Amino acid sequence: MDWGLNGRVVVVTGAGRGIGRTIAQSFSDAGATVAVLDVVLDGAREFVEGVESAGGRASAFACDVTDSASVERALRQVADEFGGIDVVVNNAGINVDGTVEELSDTAFSRCLDVNVTGVFRVCQAAIPYLKESAHGRVINAASFAAIVPSVGSAAYAASKAAVVQFTRVLAGELGPWDVTVNAYAPGMIPTGMNGFAELPADAQSRLLDTLTLRRWGDAAEVADLVLFLASDAARYITGTLIDVSGGKFATQIPAKAYERAGLL
Repeated sequence: MDWGLNGRVVVVTGAGRGIGRTIAQSFSDAGATVAVLDVVLDGAREFVEGVESAGGRASAFACDVTDSASVERALRQVADEFGGIDVVVNNAGINVDGTVEELSDTAFSRCLDVNVTGVFRVCQAAIPYLKESAHGRVINAASFAAIVPSVGSAAYAASKAAVVQFTRVLAGELGPWDVTVNAYAPGMIPTGMNGFAELPADAQSRLLDTLTLRRWGDAAEVADLVLFLASDAARYITGTLIDVSGGKFATQIPAKAYERAGLL
């Protein structure tokens, strides 16, 4: 599919691995110039080598989203090298497990610093460039935990819910410059961070029972949504959260449909 993104300059944070890397690759495949930002550059550099060998354009930039100076420097380097910034995808994030009773102040604060304040820092540094773009887009990674949290996800769920509200506020602030700001909520997409695919078979089955489509999602399906939001096809969509979770919130007990169909 031609998303009309050829030549657009796209920043993706936390793009060295996982969903972020798939998103970055999808932008490159669509003809965009991709700036991959990560605190550890091994994966980002490997990605860039692959893009360049295929004739694409990409660069890796060191960026710690918990450090304002690091963020500002990275975005300035991107704009200097590529002549501006059109799209920012805030993908970088961490997961911190633990009940409220168990969590340390340090762990809770760290989760919010990366997942919420990190998004704030990147957006704040990118705003001057986005205002100058004719196609300004901000696309923030939330989570289905922002909609319905699970026990033991207090820090993570709170951080992702905050990202959703931050997205709405920023959409209002950047509307006068035709910069759209949206968030996406990935569902059960197996990654190294969540370990879904490594769970015992019975545990996987119980999780899949909660999904209308009853299968794991693929990172490429998340990337397709992100590219849509970055494209001109989504130019009238802003301030919203789109869930890409295989229908996790469509019905209360989706497994019943599979039982009635004789598939369980």
